[in-house]
Amino acid sequence: MASDNLERQSNTLLEWSQSTVARLNVPGVCYSLAVSMKTTRRIPLRIVSLAPSATSILCAIGARRALVGVTRWCAAVAPVGKLPKLGDCWHVGSVGEILRLNPTLVIGSVPYKRETVASLLEQPFPFLAMNPRTLADIAADIRLLGAIMQKAAAAERVLQKMRHALSEIEKKARRSKQRVRVYCEAWPNPRISSPPWVAELVNICGGEMVVPAGEKITEAQVAAARPEVIVLAWAATGTKSDPRQAYEVRSWRDMPAIRNRQVHVVRDELLNTPGLPLVQGARELWNVLHSRNQSDHKVRRTNKAETQRNPER
Repeated sequence: MASDNLERQSNTLLEWSQSTVARLNVPGVCYSLAVSMKTTRRIPLRIVSLAPSATSILCAIGARRALVGVTRWCAAVAPVGKLPKLGDCWHVGSVGEILRLNPTLVIGSVPYKRETVASLLEQPFPFLAMNPRTLADIAADIRLLGAIMQKAAAAERVLQKMRHALSEIEKKARRSKQRVRVYCEAWPNPRISSPPWVAELVNICGGEMVVPAGEKITEAQVAAARPEVIVLAWAATGTKSDPRQAYEVRSWRDMPAIRNRQVHVVRDELLNTPGLPLVQGARELWNVLHSRNQSDHKVRRTNKAETQRNPER
């Protein structure tokens, strides 16, 4: 069962951390991870989270009190209240802002800007770089943060909730014999397909991602794949992805998704935040793939308490 990927994890916490470093390929991250895992057990944690996904996980496992700073995007996916809002892992406005908060651990993600990570590694605080690609990676992130915060049981409860929700969606999808051909897009220029975990969610929902996930994609590749449904979830846009940009591509005019007016917008943080928001994202994908009776469908706004606006994560 595809949702069972959430149960896979590395043999040990340190082994998983080292595998993450290998994916990041940023010199020095391994040392920073090792330091953070040793020091956080001896001194009170003061965490600055530059990754909304990490912020949402920490709040979900009952570790909000350890947060002393977050990004402005974190407020979209977690109850961070009046915590200081800093830069993110794309553009750190001032490392000095972080230093003034006297953190014992800084958590970030590395989707694009390795230079930013390098500058953070030069600072005196431990830095944990998260870079999940799959649902299994996300499960490992949740367990890792649970272990660091000494809230392993709470982390397992969060994972169990996610597993159950995805399993219920997958059961419904198995009743349909035909799998829908889907192209999910995370960014329009250059075109970037949605991350591998979104491809897994598409599969759980009874679809098939027809282009490589998490890569730059040409319009010719999409045209050749002939998707039946296009899902737009552009980073940092909420529900403002523009279906017209799909309908206006000349080489796409003969694709089933275009002919049948099946270009849909899903609120971006539901697919681009590698953590709890993905459960609602899967529900919205299910609605798109199995209720295809409206053109230019914009998925309804979700309850703000459940999940809100946010870029990656």
